[in-house]
Order: sequence, then structure tokens, then C-alpha cells
Amino acid sequence: MSGHIDPTKEVFARFRDNNREGPIHMLNLVRLRDRAAYPDGREASGAEAYAAYGRESGPVFTRLGGKVVWQGRFELMLIGPGDEHWDHCFIAEYPSVAAFVEMIRDPVYREAVKHRQAAVLDSRLIRTAPLAAGKTFGEIPE
Repeated sequence: MSGHIDPTKEVFARFRDNNREGPIHMLNLVRLRDRAAYPDGREASGAEAYAAYGRESGPVFTRLGGKVVWQGRFELMLIGPGDEHWDHCFIAEYPSVAAFVEMIRDPVYREAVKHRQAAVLDSRLIRTAPLAAGKTFGEIPE
């Protein structure tokens, strides 16, 4: 079974068209390959390839106002598929939809993303609107 690595053109168009004001939070769940799958056959672990992605894309991410606002180490799937695990779990904040789109289109980022594509076996990327923290479950501020 093939994992989810890149967005489809249709979903990315919906993402881009929902260009509301304000920051966006992107929940990232990433499962790495044991061995990276580079088209040119170069040897690296999935972790090494993902680290290269971070090093090369990082300057673009920070220049556009991106920052990691939360990260955690996966420990256990309490509700969900028992065989599912994630190597990286984090939330990246972007100041706007436009900043995220500009990052994706940046030539330096586009080169760096080849490492991500080689490294990742499966992933989830979930866009959210940041809200104030609540005190209990189901508290959804306006």
C-alpha cells in the first residue's frame, strides 16, 4: 500500500483558495522509511534524508515566518490502528496561507522537498485554525 506523501493538486487548490486572514497551524505526522528511496539510488536512511530536508528547507521556512509551536514523541496509539506509529509529530505555524504557498513555490524549498519525498513512507498534514486553549473537552471558542 502506498503512503500519503504529497497533496493532490485538487486539495492544494482548496487549501490555497481558503485564504482567510491570520495564521494557520499544520499538524504533521510523519512515518519514515528505513532506507530512503532516492530516484538516483543514493544511499541514506529515512532519518538522514528527512534531516537533510529540514536543514535545506529550514531557512525558507523561517524567512517566511514559520515556526514549530509544538512537537512530541509518539508513544502509543490509544485510539486508532494499533500498527500505526509516527516518527515525527509536530505543529508548524505559518503567519498566513500565502506564506505556506510561497514556501511550497520557493526554488530552494522545491529542491529540499526531494529529500522529504525520499524519506517519508506515510504522513498526515492537517491544516487547522489556531484557537485559544480551553479548560475542558468540547470547549470551542468563537
